[in-house]
Amino acid sequence: MSFIEQIKERAKSARKKIVLPEGQDPRVIEAARGIAAQEIATVLLIGSEEELDGQTGLDQAGIELIDHRRSELCEELAEAFQARRAHKGVTIEDAREQLKDRLYFGNMLVAKGLADGLVAGSIASTGAMLRAAFQCIGTADGIATGSSCFVMELKEPAPSGDDVLIFADCGVNPEPSPEQLCDIAIATAQTHKALVGTQPRVAFLSFSTKGSASHPLIDRTIAAVDITRKRIDSGDLDIVLDGELQGDSALVPSVAQAKCPDSPVGGSANILIFPDLQAGNIAYKLTQRLAGAAAYGPILQGLAKPVNDLSRGCSSDDIVGVSAIPACQAQ
Repeated sequence: MSFIEQIKERAKSARKKIVLPEGQDPRVIEAARGIAAQEIATVLLIGSEEELDGQTGLDQAGIELIDHRRSELCEELAEAFQARRAHKGVTIEDAREQLKDRLYFGNMLVAKGLADGLVAGSIASTGAMLRAAFQCIGTADGIATGSSCFVMELKEPAPSGDDVLIFADCGVNPEPSPEQLCDIAIATAQTHKALVGTQPRVAFLSFSTKGSASHPLIDRTIAAVDITRKRIDSGDLDIVLDGELQGDSALVPSVAQAKCPDSPVGGSANILIFPDLQAGNIAYKLTQRLAGAAAYGPILQGLAKPVNDLSRGCSSDDIVGVSAIPACQAQ
């Protein structure tokens, strides 16, 4: 069974509510039907009466239709948003206007606990997704930096035997500081536990393994490892960590034995933390296109509640699969 099929099965037992804000997109409407039919989650589909009028299959069990401009929830959500953003000078009039944006309306449904997660991005940009999520939901306790990851389902297992790896950050932070790299690593370990379920084994990647080279870029990674190790120890977190490591030292046990025999990861990393966005984005695309891996993401992480982005080239089937991810994260 593929990774995404396993996630769908887990989502079915979770029985969560997922918001699909982009009801103006025919792919999203078709996905809502599929999610409900497969009983992956209850769908809160946001769209105007004009957008949804005459669409078949939306009256089935498991789909709730919400008009974000006429809903009885508009004032409640606007008041909650204004309270969150009052420190930025947002008035209730500003909040009412902002909640006319379906992304903000959907994220506030999640923030208020009226839904368990949100999936969007078939139309909206990643930047718009991030702004709405950060302003409405915010980051999780103990994490100051939102980030993203890709779940990579390998065509052939890694030398350690893992057929699922998680790469981060591949979509949000261009040049993260050591503190931000720490947040990215902790958030990715949480994502791994929610979606894969095994112990996170985190490798901070570099072009050096344990001092084999010297450069300020390597120093930043070493600092991130030290900060993260202290966070793991102080929080008694079940995370195995090492760095700085080259890719082969992180993924190939025999190479690790030769280059870093005392590494706790031992060449069996299942989470790869890249030093910057260029490296992460390039690596996931190369792994996808040349090694035939399936790439699921970008999965937004570090947020207080699950929000997931879509590729604007996604299919309705892609949306169905991605919708299972926040249902699992919300457990």
